Amino acid sequence: MRRPAKILTAGILVAILPCAAATSQTLDSVIVSDQVQVDDIFSGQSLDVVEVTETTTATTTATGNAFQGSGEGVTLDVRANQNLQADVTADTRLDAAVYSGQTTVLSTAATGNTGDSNIYGGVLTGVYNQTTGPGTIYGHSHVEAPDAEAGDVSASVQASGNSQGFGVSYGAVGALVNQTNEADVVADGGGTYGYVTGDATFAGAAAGNNVTSTAVGAAGERYVINQTNSAGLTQASQFTAFGNGYLTTTSSTATGNNIAATNEGGLLDVTTTQENQTYVRAQTESSGYQFGAGASLAYGVGNSLLAGNYGPETVIDAVQLNDGGGVEVIAGYTGAEGYDASASATAIGNAATGYACSDCDGRITATSQQVNNVDVGATANVTVTGYARSATGVANAIGNTATYYVSQPSP
Repeated sequence: MRRPAKILTAGILVAILPCAAATSQTLDSVIVSDQVQVDDIFSGQSLDVVEVTETTTATTTATGNAFQGSGEGVTLDVRANQNLQADVTADTRLDAAVYSGQTTVLSTAATGNTGDSNIYGGVLTGVYNQTTGPGTIYGHSHVEAPDAEAGDVSASVQASGNSQGFGVSYGAVGALVNQTNEADVVADGGGTYGYVTGDATFAGAAAGNNVTSTAVGAAGERYVINQTNSAGLTQASQFTAFGNGYLTTTSSTATGNNIAATNEGGLLDVTTTQENQTYVRAQTESSGYQFGAGASLAYGVGNSLLAGNYGPETVIDAVQLNDGGGVEVIAGYTGAEGYDASASATAIGNAATGYACSDCDGRITATSQQVNNVDVGATANVTVTGYARSATGVANAIGNTATYYVSQPSP
């Protein structure tokens, strides 16, 4: 499945630059950033409340290496090297006795290496190398409120080994990204509530490697991206229980390697090699004694690619290999008395999607190779012990899926 490597040369940069129009006298900005983290990174907090009338909020983040570089109206040349050889842990806990407020928001994120580069009205070139060694990237969030009430509740937990983002506005970018993750990546969360009168959303997401790009009016985007996830485990899990819940949604998403690039202007050209050798697991379990609508959602994929252009042309050259421990996804919902109960589980070995704009006389050119050598399983369970208006279960397991199309943009 190996192919001859495409060579992309670039220089180096990482700075926030002042606004300026690009002229022939404008000098290129060049910066080298080397980051190495060898000792553990951890953050944690606990909130212990009896009765909060308005808002309870907690934000907990832990990051091994972070890099950011942006510019406006200039030419940027970037080289960023990030190396993590340590554990990273972020932990949030909430204990509520009576009422946690009209709004309760918990946000938790554990990240090995993260980078972000943006360009407005200029040109960005770059080489980005991210490496995460053996260890654990662990995000945890839990609510303990079995006798308490709340209005709206939002609790999210994320964990990622390597993550690189790009933003392009009326400019151009050409970048080479190399990501290697050897760390177990786990996002674990959930909780219990006696009564939630509004919307309750508990979500967990884990990814070994992640690259995202969003462009508006871009003259062009060209990426060469290589991702390898060789850890033992990439897992997202959420477990929730409600005595009485009006609208409750519990979800978990686990991804070995992920790439998502979009454009609304010129050329989008993406060359990718994704190799996942890790056991990918997503599990969501939720219950409600009394419920209005209760949903349990779980999604797991070894390698995922999205390259979409609302402009005229999309070019894709993609290789996806899923090996190692397999993909397992489980979703379950149990309720006693209520209206709508549902559980959805989707497991995929390799997934690729590409599109271009038909209104722009769009064209898509795609070369795709997908190989899945492991088991892929999806299980959904819905149990109603009393009565309900509806009970819906969905379980989808797919080895390889590729979708390429030219269509009209949504209004």
